Amino acid sequence: MADRVSEEMPGGALSHRPLHFIWMADCSGSMGVDGKIQALNSAIRDAIPAMRDASKGHPEVEVKVRAIKFSSGAQWHISQETPVDTFEWRDLSADGVTDLGKAIDLVTDALDTRKMGDRAKPPVLVLISDGQPTDDWKGSLEKLNKLPWGQKSVRIAIAVGQDADRDVLQKFVNNPEMKVLDANNAQALTAFIKWVSTVVIKKVSGDKPVDTDQVMTSDKSDVW
Repeated sequence: MADRVSEEMPGGALSHRPLHFIWMADCSGSMGVDGKIQALNSAIRDAIPAMRDASKGHPEVEVKVRAIKFSSGAQWHISQETPVDTFEWRDLSADGVTDLGKAIDLVTDALDTRKMGDRAKPPVLVLISDGQPTDDWKGSLEKLNKLPWGQKSVRIAIAVGQDADRDVLQKFVNNPEMKVLDANNAQALTAFIKWVSTVVIKKVSGDKPVDTDQVMTSDKSDVW
């Protein structure tokens, strides 16, 4: 009860704490092979209703969603901090190389303390990639790791297919207790996206630790 009261503003109105949720989607040319980009679009779109339901358990938290796409360069795919209740996914297409560093630079800028304030929940960063970085991702990651909100962020990485560089993805996660999720088919990718969209939101909203121990893994011999 005391925690709830502490979140109230004068006059009794509930003060929402923002939870920034950012998709970081690899749109390089290899994501266009074997239906991977179509599976990614479908998985995120289908997970939105569950994402909304997950956020309802913590009315004191406002989940705000954005998305970055990266291939030859990186840019905001959905730049507006959109409340999850009104968030809609726009399909991605695949082309180009894998400039992960530029995507991390965009996240680092977004997590600047002057933009985030000091009342937010730990931001959730979800990186989805099927290849190997083609730019200076190490320097970019170092900057993110030095940023206060970068250090507090909950980072999830999903490796799409056998060619994804899992060592790089694990370095992005920056937490030995959080393993890279292996999606070797559309079904596994859908399951991981739903887990991130529900369980992770619930745990971060409730100030509980997130781990990947209970998350299913896909068969290494599967399609991708």
